[in-house]
Amino acid sequence: MEVSRIRALRGPNLWSRHTAIQAIGKCAPEECALGRMPGFEDRLRARFPEIGPMRPIGFEGDISMAHALCFAALGLQMQAGCPVTFCHTAMTLEAGVYQAVVEYTEEAVGRLAFELAESLCRAAVGDAPFDLAEALARLRELDEDIRLGPSTAAIVHAAEARGIPCRRLTGGSLVQLGWGSRQRRIQAAETDRTSAIGEAIAQDKELTKRLLDAGGIPVPTGRVVTDPEAGWAAACEIGLPVVVKPRDGNQGKGVTVNILTREHFMAVYGAAAEVSSEVIVERFIPGNDHRFLVVGDNVIAAARREPPHVVGDGVHTVRELVEQINSDPRRSEGHATSLTRIHFDDIAIARLAVQGLTAGSVPAQGARIVLRNNANLSTGGTATDVTDDVHPELAARAVEAAQMIGLDICGVDVVCETVLKSLEEQGGGIVEVNAAPGLRMHLTPSFGKGRAVGEAIISSMFGPGEDGRIPLVAVTGTNGKTTTVRLIAHLLELGGKRVGMTTTDGVYVQGRRIDTGDCSGPKSARSVLAHPDVDAAVLETARGGLLREGLAFDRCQVGVVTNLGLGDHLGLNYITTLDDLAVLKRVVVQNVAPGGVAVLNACDPKVVEMAIHCPGSVIFFASERHHPVIAAHRAQGHPAVFLDGDAIVACNGGAEQRIALAEVPMTRGGSIGFQVDNAMAALAAAWALGLDWELIRAGLGSFDAGAASAPGRFNVFDYRGATLIADYGHNPDAVLALVRAIETMPAQRRSVVISAAGDRRDEDIRRQTEILGDAFDAVILYQDQCQRGRADGEVLCLLRAGLARGKRTTAVEEIRGEFLAIDTALARLAPGDLCLILIDQVEEALAHIARRIAEA
Repeated sequence: MEVSRIRALRGPNLWSRHTAIQAIGKCAPEECALGRMPGFEDRLRARFPEIGPMRPIGFEGDISMAHALCFAALGLQMQAGCPVTFCHTAMTLEAGVYQAVVEYTEEAVGRLAFELAESLCRAAVGDAPFDLAEALARLRELDEDIRLGPSTAAIVHAAEARGIPCRRLTGGSLVQLGWGSRQRRIQAAETDRTSAIGEAIAQDKELTKRLLDAGGIPVPTGRVVTDPEAGWAAACEIGLPVVVKPRDGNQGKGVTVNILTREHFMAVYGAAAEVSSEVIVERFIPGNDHRFLVVGDNVIAAARREPPHVVGDGVHTVRELVEQINSDPRRSEGHATSLTRIHFDDIAIARLAVQGLTAGSVPAQGARIVLRNNANLSTGGTATDVTDDVHPELAARAVEAAQMIGLDICGVDVVCETVLKSLEEQGGGIVEVNAAPGLRMHLTPSFGKGRAVGEAIISSMFGPGEDGRIPLVAVTGTNGKTTTVRLIAHLLELGGKRVGMTTTDGVYVQGRRIDTGDCSGPKSARSVLAHPDVDAAVLETARGGLLREGLAFDRCQVGVVTNLGLGDHLGLNYITTLDDLAVLKRVVVQNVAPGGVAVLNACDPKVVEMAIHCPGSVIFFASERHHPVIAAHRAQGHPAVFLDGDAIVACNGGAEQRIALAEVPMTRGGSIGFQVDNAMAALAAAWALGLDWELIRAGLGSFDAGAASAPGRFNVFDYRGATLIADYGHNPDAVLALVRAIETMPAQRRSVVISAAGDRRDEDIRRQTEILGDAFDAVILYQDQCQRGRADGEVLCLLRAGLARGKRTTAVEEIRGEFLAIDTALARLAPGDLCLILIDQVEEALAHIARRIAEA
């Protein structure tokens, strides 16, 4: 089987709400039914026994090699410990070609799983070996390397539980929580409001002690030194035992406590000096090592930490006892699991020497052998939760320490005999304050109850009931999307919102374009949702982005579907029928929030069918008051928007709001039917968002549908007494709507300038000029700048073939070049004529027309 076009679907998509890898697989005839490949399935299961059943429940038909690939990629991830459950294989209309979709939690892991699944299937076909253990080890190693660490993951999971959208911004721990102006950011256990100055102070252990001491908080006395001899002199002056640690350090690196002899001091000094050129020598406070997690004004969790140690059995050496402990599945390298492996290094060897031991010594039964005195989890220590026992005055001291340093989240290290008494009562002290504290010991302590520290951090960042979301409107359909997006954005702006908007002609924030080109996909949508100056987002959501990557958001407050048409790129990416297109577009409706609203065109049967898939409520709109769908919807007590005579009516129960079409300039008094539809869709979306009716009325009246505000959307110009209309319509439905609108406008002679995109079906290209051939006296054909895979002149031939079916056109001319075609049409206009120009390069063509009008 040949696998091609592997894509990552990073949001809700055609297949599921899961993130997934999608691939196209082309099977040889015998691979389309595994029953034709004797022994293949047995060989596959021999190499991967855990692959499970490969026939989906309820599936009737042949199982192909694509199915085997799908289930292998899913099963490999599951066996590697990834929480994935979904896969799907779909046949296409091309013989032997399948779409394979497999869920992932980490994109790189999903891609590697596909690659390994291919190797597994090839090995089974050729009866070659496949190293399953090595494959699973690669997946586990990659997953552990790139997934969020435990601290960040705890905060993200707490955010997701509250419905806060989360987006990882880097391959590390930087995560965006929420959207737009309501977003917050974290990086591990730091927030966007963690003070950089506070962090720098915490990094400097000596400065931290001075500030705490000035605040009356008990700290051990000490001194900064730069060489071992000066350090030993300081230790003798302070009084043994002492602690040696780097001035700038974290995670317990280079820290040694309870040093009693010169030999021990000299043996461990180098470990501290490797971390920092300046080393702190301070008084050792006897007692237990405790970590207090402070979030805001509260101690959220507290743990007693034990240094890494082994207990002798009279049989095994110290090294062997360490190996036994490290075999615990809860221990691993780094922070991927709840505990870290114990390592033999200079500090551990020196600590053994103090006890008269080496790594090869066999400790007596029950002897407790300490391998280092500091109890950080990152160096192999363990933790026991003591949160419920903390004395109020001790907790208050920890909070004071955090505030003295200036940290919103920090880990305060306290040495004392017990947490049941205050520091002063027992002669304890605070030895360190740490920015970005690790949360592992509080989430999954070795002993005691885990604490909801992620939830506490989220509660400190977001107020009660806040979910970090801004109003989000997604607009999809075949025609009218961009105008509808722009009108909704205009209404929101009138309501005082700073609006971010994506369209086929750019990304806009507060009316300023920050990106150009077709920006109707998920990448542009993510840019808007990441912008800190956006209070509301209106996102044009085209089919290409949905197929390529899925949605950029997990759910929207309002989802709008304008209509569905046959010219919407049918035949591309295995979307071949109107039913296929409807299933794709309804992804927006399926991902409306439970409390949200879908705005649907009641005049389009395929759009109406989407209503049952909406988790929220529905507002239908239609161009006639008594449309059956509108009537049934209203009878059930649901809201609707419809055209009633010369007014748009929004009705909910007995309450009505009427806006005369004369008050909506973009409709030209109701003569432009598709603009009436766009206005109704936008009005319904604004209603769903809770905008004031007077504001909606004012917004419909003030919306500028000209070339500056809605480029390429029925832009009307006067040229020497003739009427010019420039539009980006590029499919049969759009052309038909334009013709109906133009037929209401008086003209002595009608002409049209047209080309067509090469990536449309032949019949769709011909149908456009067939429609125009019945409505225009003269036609000028030009060739698009980009033919999109077509041979030179091929599109023009199709356009001529369509015109041959028309009944009105008497003059047809071919021009090479869009601007020359426009100039040719303008030169032949007389006062009272009308010319429709179907533009390709929207901005350039509009600028060209503007220049010609200025010259005239």
